[in-house]
Amino acid sequence: MKKILALIILAAVLPVFPVLSQAPSAETILDRVDRNAVPGNKIVMSEMIIHGRRDSRSIKIKSWIEGEDKAFTEYLYPPREQGIKMLKLGDQLWTYSPATDRTISISGHMLRQSVMGSDLSYEDMMENKKLREVYTAKVNGEEKFLERDCWVLELVANKGEAAYYTRKLWVDKERDLILREERFAKSGKLLKTLDVKSVIRAQDRWVPNHVVFKDALKEGQGTEFKIDTIEFDVAVPAYLFDKAGLRR
Repeated sequence: MKKILALIILAAVLPVFPVLSQAPSAETILDRVDRNAVPGNKIVMSEMIIHGRRDSRSIKIKSWIEGEDKAFTEYLYPPREQGIKMLKLGDQLWTYSPATDRTISISGHMLRQSVMGSDLSYEDMMENKKLREVYTAKVNGEEKFLERDCWVLELVANKGEAAYYTRKLWVDKERDLILREERFAKSGKLLKTLDVKSVIRAQDRWVPNHVVFKDALKEGQGTEFKIDTIEFDVAVPAYLFDKAGLRR
């Protein structure tokens, strides 16, 4: 009885420490993010809103995507951009403009150019590889973002072709989504940010449906992306991924 009483007293006077959630490994978190973000096939209808210094303009877009290496995009609206197309096959990218009836290969320094005056470069649009394949990651802590519990990850490039040397991610613990991202040059200079404004549930997946992408080196409010519709695991016509099809 005395021993039991002593244990009760000891438990009462000892300080109580909060139990911290056990973080999975950074590799495990990235695997979950990649699995959720890079599905097989999908068709996306979206709107890109480019906020310039004086005004804003909106472009309606339809994209057909097959895995990591194939993507075909067509601009539907407004009339000035209607019919512009882009084709990605592996690490190659072409654009077609009906105004000039020319197909142009985008490579080298051209990949760093802005897409339609937006905050994204062609290099950003080409990026569809799994983060786990390009970066080494570590967990830097936990924070709240959009009222969601997030793991904070620091990524360092392990391949020379990475567009950004380091990245900082806020990953929703439950949904395996990146809710915020900061992208840096090797010098440590902040280059671009990505902020998710809202998410939706589509075919048993959590998908960001409103995102703001901001070039930190430019003035303005950034470029918004809003998903109108998205379909996963759908058949994508093979002819779309033929360079000759850009002129159709």
